[in-house]
Amino acid sequence: MKKRLFTGTLLRLTTLSLPLLMWWGYKEVRNQFLKPQAVLVLGGSTSRLEREKFTAKFARQHPHIPIWITGGSPPKSTKQVFSKAGVDPKRLHLDYEAVDTVTNFTTLVDDLRSRGIRRVYLITSDFHMRRACVIGEIVLGSRGIDFQPISVPSENAPEPIQKSIRDGARAIIWLATGYTGAEQLQNKH
Repeated sequence: MKKRLFTGTLLRLTTLSLPLLMWWGYKEVRNQFLKPQAVLVLGGSTSRLEREKFTAKFARQHPHIPIWITGGSPPKSTKQVFSKAGVDPKRLHLDYEAVDTVTNFTTLVDDLRSRGIRRVYLITSDFHMRRACVIGEIVLGSRGIDFQPISVPSENAPEPIQKSIRDGARAIIWLATGYTGAEQLQNKH
């Protein structure tokens, strides 16, 4: 009796997990062959411009792909960082529509897709990466865009998981309604 119960449970677990494992395997194989076509930088670094400086160095190692920076530092400061690093300013696409991490993705995803971009390097601070990946999976993934996370080192502790859960829910609501909830969050602050 116990053996049949165990076998039945094992069969149900296998049946449920097999599609998930196949999806994960497909993504892993696809990532091996599809190289990123752009860099997507989430703005919001400090006045020391850590994300921009890191990305400028990174861009020199990847000289032929465009760079989208959403939110963050003033355009003049951002352009100056890239200019000092010897990165052609024509590669930069600066977007200041975003007001938070969710809108960093929602304001650019359709532009990236319309340009045929299927995979990006996603650059943000290490403490912010978990939340960025949750939102990126939902928003970018909804348009068939995959990403490779690249963390900017910092000395900050990772953000609380509640922020990832909250913004993941907001990203799902955006998928269903087109509404990000950014206005309500701004009004609370």
